[in-house]
Amino acid sequence: MSAYLDTARRVIRAETDGLLALSDSLGDSFDHAIGLILAAQGRVIVSGMGKSGHVGRKIAATLASTGTPAQFVHPGEASHGDLGMVTESDVALVLSNSGETPELADLIAHTRRFNIPLIGVASRADSTLLRQSDVALVLPAAPEACGSGIVPTTSTTMTMALGDALAIALMEHRKFTPDHFRTFHPGGKLGARLSRVGDMMHREIPLVAEDAPMSDALLVISQKGFGVTGVVDPDGRLSGIITDGDLRRHMEGLLDHRASEVMTRNPRTISPESLAETALAEMQGRKITSLFVLEDQKPAGLLHIHDFLRTGMV
Repeated sequence: MSAYLDTARRVIRAETDGLLALSDSLGDSFDHAIGLILAAQGRVIVSGMGKSGHVGRKIAATLASTGTPAQFVHPGEASHGDLGMVTESDVALVLSNSGETPELADLIAHTRRFNIPLIGVASRADSTLLRQSDVALVLPAAPEACGSGIVPTTSTTMTMALGDALAIALMEHRKFTPDHFRTFHPGGKLGARLSRVGDMMHREIPLVAEDAPMSDALLVISQKGFGVTGVVDPDGRLSGIITDGDLRRHMEGLLDHRASEVMTRNPRTISPESLAETALAEMQGRKITSLFVLEDQKPAGLLHIHDFLRTGMV
């Protein structure tokens, strides 16, 4: 085994031990922190300097995307005017491994002056930050993974995990659903996965009647460009689907048939309220390229595998 792998595993074990210690150390102060955030009428103002600041930005982003309004405020900028962003309706979440970061002094003083609830996160219970805080979240004593104690590693991992724990606890309390999450993530692959089928489906869809001659069915398949057509009964309900495979199976005398004689009956379908990722799983599991969307047993739309390719989901 290489020395590099030895180092990697030692680092991961050290950080894992830190996370386990953090989990065991949580108590009433965590509940009190959640209570302060829920009681706030404004936002969670997250702040920290250096590596704690980088972690703080991530925590603020996670809170904001899971239903808890949050904003990161850099402590240096806060001392030069950005304290105006921190109002009496907010709650501050301030991060500092030592609890003595000098750049935080003005922000801490601002929260005390205007009675803004302050949640402090640090590794020393007797630090200035935690002594000034309304709620003190103490990181357990755990060695940094670098071995020398000078590189923030285990401490930043624990802080980030604590931020995630706060965000998820708040999310569950607010009953934050995939629909809410999709509202905050409309773009990219994640937004597509959380989209509803009805948001993605094509509404101009290929359809023919059961008694339509196959010459008409072939024309519809060619015109619409999906490689399939749905077949509907006299009441407009989907009774079958004609695919390339159906055409090959009936190649001999194809034009002598009606659509109902060539179609595959009882095709796989989905509702417009289903998640896009559910539709994709269905298509991949069945090895099909198109899926009709039904409302009251009648075709309302069509999904094609190319729709998922465009969003990067496959």
